[in-house]
Amino acid sequence: MFESAEIGHKVDKASYEKQLPALREALLEAQYDLSSSGAFPVVILIGGVDGAGRSETVGLLNQWLDPRHIETHGMGEPSDEERERPPMWRFWRALPPKGETGVFMGSWYSLPLIDRVYDRIKNAGLDRAIARNVRFERMLVDEGALVLKFWFHLSKDRQEKRLKALSKDPRTRWRVTERDWEHFSRYDKFFRVSSKVLRISSTAHAPWYIIEGEDERYRSLTVGQILLQNLRQRLEQRAAPVLSLPAPPLPVAVDNLHLLKALDLSASLDKPRYQTQLEQLQGRLNLLTRHRRFGDISVVCVFEGNDAAGKGGGIRRITGALDARRYQVIPIAAPTDEEKAQPYLWRFWRHLPRRGRLTLFDRSWYGRVLVERVEGYCAEYDWMRAYSEINDFETQLVEQNIVLVKFWLAVSQEEQLKRFQERENTGFKRYKITQEDWRNREKWPAYEQAVCDMVDRTSTEIAPWTLVPANDKNYARIKILQTLCDRIEAGLKLRKR
Repeated sequence: MFESAEIGHKVDKASYEKQLPALREALLEAQYDLSSSGAFPVVILIGGVDGAGRSETVGLLNQWLDPRHIETHGMGEPSDEERERPPMWRFWRALPPKGETGVFMGSWYSLPLIDRVYDRIKNAGLDRAIARNVRFERMLVDEGALVLKFWFHLSKDRQEKRLKALSKDPRTRWRVTERDWEHFSRYDKFFRVSSKVLRISSTAHAPWYIIEGEDERYRSLTVGQILLQNLRQRLEQRAAPVLSLPAPPLPVAVDNLHLLKALDLSASLDKPRYQTQLEQLQGRLNLLTRHRRFGDISVVCVFEGNDAAGKGGGIRRITGALDARRYQVIPIAAPTDEEKAQPYLWRFWRHLPRRGRLTLFDRSWYGRVLVERVEGYCAEYDWMRAYSEINDFETQLVEQNIVLVKFWLAVSQEEQLKRFQERENTGFKRYKITQEDWRNREKWPAYEQAVCDMVDRTSTEIAPWTLVPANDKNYARIKILQTLCDRIEAGLKLRKR
């Protein structure tokens, strides 16, 4: 990967000063075109060898471009708050919206690379991190982002010379730390590991650009020209007709094709037994959230289901057992303009709870493979790829000690009609029913197929779906509480999964 960076390119001062004004002007024009169009975000990763000019280059980009439309993130060691969430949480939060540029100094590759060099993880751990990052970048590109990855390289001799020169000059001495010299002492291993990372993660949709870091004028012009070329190319592509990508056909989900039809919706629970079990389970849930080990985990509950299936009632039975300071309920409606400017999963990532907390989603990230699929709000390619993106997202949650519990509440068409009519005829429930709810009933078969496909493709061993017969509200609420308590106990290692 580094052969092209060993040539020894240099740019003399006269040539640099001749090229720079035109380059800066063209970059600004491209940035303004991007900003005015709001067409896509630009994500720039800056990595490489210590002393190879990463900071200087980022500083120049911020000088050359309008600072109102570019934001730089120094992603060093994660904070305590960040360590309580999945590793990618802090990067999702910092993603630029459409029309803006985000620069990441230290990226999603940095910590896995350093951890491997210092033997904190094995090769298998590094491979998993690289694969996760490649999938993340694929998702960004599918969502429209322009991803540019720059790696600044110096040979071992050049790096040593550079670090000594910086250390010797009183004006730059502060830029060289003991950590830099420690990294230098492991240069050969850094070279081997980073070569592997770059080789595997340099893809057609997000390639690495290897920049020789010795000559500052050369590296600055090269980065600027690459950025300009890619920006202009993407802006011109946007003006051309877009051909939609075909999606592979859905395989027939043999085992789950009639999954909802096979669900026993007649399950019920009389009121006396309901009241007794409700009190017992709410008390059990309260005690579990006050367990001494609860601070080591967090809980995410997903509530999906037919309209009027009782999602809100189930959520209220959970929150009725909890300290209000420990939980948050996130109702999911149509995305806002801010959310539309970000990748689809962004609005869910930002609500992930800290350890010792619970977050309950009333509707969730499954909207893409349900309502957006059925109503045609996104292209087939987008909802098809969402299955793997959701599974990847949920895997990251579970790996971070998040207890993930997913409920699908099912009612019959007859029971739904009865509840719709009751809502229309009851003043304090009328806000719960809309014309859209009535319209959705006309697409019942399409939604039923979408649910079966969703469960078939996203009910995994680590994040299974719990299907709740909800014609009887008492039965549904008890099943929800029972399942949640069982899953939290398993997460606390109080019982076997």
